[in-house]
Amino acid sequence: MAESRTSITEIGTVRANPVLAISSAGGTSTAGYHAATGPLGGMSALTESALDMSISFDERDTGLYRDTVGNYRTTVSREVQAADRANARAGAGAALFNGSGAVTVRPQNGNALFALNSRIRDFTIEFWLYPLNMENGEQILSWIATNRDMALQRVHCSASRNRLNWSFINFFTSTNGSSVLNIEFSGRAPLVPKTWSHHLLRFDATTGMIEYIVDGVSESIVYATPTMRENGEVFTPFTGNGGVFSLGDRFMGLIDEFKIHKVFAGRTSIQKYAPAGGRMQTAAIDLGEKNSGVVRIEASGGKVGIKRTGPAISGGINSEYYENGRFRFSDNAEMNFFVRAGENPYLLNTVQWTNFVPGAEINGLNGRYVQIAVDFYPSADGETSPYLEQIRVVYIPGEPPMPPRNLTAAAVDGGVLLRWRSSPSTNSAGYLVYYSSVRGELFGTDSSLGSSPVDAGNRSSLFIGGLKNGTLYYFRVAAYDYITGTTEYYTGEFSAEVTARPLAGLSLSDIGTEAR
Repeated sequence: MAESRTSITEIGTVRANPVLAISSAGGTSTAGYHAATGPLGGMSALTESALDMSISFDERDTGLYRDTVGNYRTTVSREVQAADRANARAGAGAALFNGSGAVTVRPQNGNALFALNSRIRDFTIEFWLYPLNMENGEQILSWIATNRDMALQRVHCSASRNRLNWSFINFFTSTNGSSVLNIEFSGRAPLVPKTWSHHLLRFDATTGMIEYIVDGVSESIVYATPTMRENGEVFTPFTGNGGVFSLGDRFMGLIDEFKIHKVFAGRTSIQKYAPAGGRMQTAAIDLGEKNSGVVRIEASGGKVGIKRTGPAISGGINSEYYENGRFRFSDNAEMNFFVRAGENPYLLNTVQWTNFVPGAEINGLNGRYVQIAVDFYPSADGETSPYLEQIRVVYIPGEPPMPPRNLTAAAVDGGVLLRWRSSPSTNSAGYLVYYSSVRGELFGTDSSLGSSPVDAGNRSSLFIGGLKNGTLYYFRVAAYDYITGTTEYYTGEFSAEVTARPLAGLSLSDIGTEAR
């Protein structure tokens, strides 16, 4: 039989000529299936419950920017623009600042770490930064409030001599609240314009340590103690009234994945994709017929790497594209493909996965339902991920054997002898004989051979004994094939119907001797 080619886009509509095609929603874009396994900059020691604020900037409309944790409400100036996926460090977008306007963030419930009159213990602030020029005075982050004495409180992060400078004014207070400690420090290494860098600031309330880390490297360590060393009373943050965050005010460039955690976080992995990779798994795909045979599975996709030295608008794109074969890329990113098949979509999870190479012939994979899985592995440096654009399943639809021909019925005393010519189908494994004393019904119970249907095996005649004399019986025969790997039947169409009435006194000698 010719290959069947049923085409399905996103497992949806069917086109003519049998290839099953599963396409990514993004067409040929990188919006297909990726190896992303979690938020960028995720801490190895953190859980979602440790998050106090998380703003991904993935929304296409800046008015939709929000804290996904729900502790803060955001207001975005109209000057702030939404950068697309190609220019983002992670996810679907980033916030683009042009030197005026900001993203303003205010606590909206008592769960917020920076809510009114909060004694803060451990905390971590992290974000990705892409400065256009990194000019002195550019403000990346500020938090402003007033304390109980109506004095200004401020946390400030701004550019100074191509470095980020952090200052804390009236923010760290003694245990009894009678004293405050002002702290200021900068990173050691200059930041390169038009380059993504990851910034993490963390505070340990047990030791008083404040550590500033850039791209996984410690840039500065100070202590919130009167001696500025690891001894003496530890001053901890105490938030005042009207606290407001401002992100990107007087800054030109991109900010992505801004987060605050309620813990002193472990060092972040600054790779874009987790080394363990990720997996895409389809739902059960219906090929339409039992015992369909998969001939091969074709795939197309590639990988697009956006270099950290510049977003797509700066030309930092490295792309590769493949159709079939082993999807192994020059930077060690790769995809690994698996498939399984069965007759019951709800039992596929009991079937073992089989590895396959896209485009190569597949033998012995049969079933009405198939399921495909793809493992995605990032590049060696964790900066690029493969994407899957389309999968095409080429298969032969399963067809039951054709019915036997020339079915005849000869009545005798208490039974009927049926004869037929074998099915012309080469996949016929045997025949089922259906009988009933009621026209249109198939499941009689009178015969000594048992209830209808009776399995005749791979033969061309069968004597149905134990029938009632004087009763007219109706007979049909259907060929069957076994479903691959099972003992279940795959039954074809019925033969033409024949009738016979057993009568007392009739014998096999009257119609010729046949094996019973």
